[in-house]
Amino acid sequence: MLRFPGQPGQGPLTPDDIVIGPLDLATRIDEALNVQAVAFGLGADEIAVRRQIVLRHLTFPGARALGATTADGRLAGFVYGMPNDRAHWWSTVVEPYLRGRGQDGWLDDSFVITELHVHPDFQNRGVGRALITTITDSAAEPRSILSAIDKESPARGLYRSLGYEDLVVRVLFPSAPKPYVVMGAPLPLRRR
Repeated sequence: MLRFPGQPGQGPLTPDDIVIGPLDLATRIDEALNVQAVAFGLGADEIAVRRQIVLRHLTFPGARALGATTADGRLAGFVYGMPNDRAHWWSTVVEPYLRGRGQDGWLDDSFVITELHVHPDFQNRGVGRALITTITDSAAEPRSILSAIDKESPARGLYRSLGYEDLVVRVLFPSAPKPYVVMGAPLPLRRR
């Protein structure tokens, strides 16, 4: 069961409960990156690089994170994002691709989902959906953007079900072995 802090009428947590709430990502970065490593199939070298990237992202204005925590305190998943800024590295990489399709306006007034990962033991329970909808529900921006590996996957299916559409495909990030897709959706995200 998914729970949100402060929901009325709920008794004590059971072992199957997962609570979605604010996450001090800097403090729990190693645990979060372990979730990402298992969910995304990353090695130790990639995680070391991502650790520095995440810590840098957390210094950006408006950056925030949510976690999905089990009743015993384990991190089952996490999401973080921030208002997009064209000066950020990600935007500088995707901007030429978007501009080529007349879609670069999506880089303005958007909340970017930087990372969303759910441990495989907790996938297909609505955890990813709850994380992304909860974080975007508090966004001041009228739309959201993200990137995902450019292949059909459960993650991409989730994004589509929430209203994200492909803006541009076959985006190549430096040192990424696979192409990505950039997707965008108006906020609030669509509910089932």
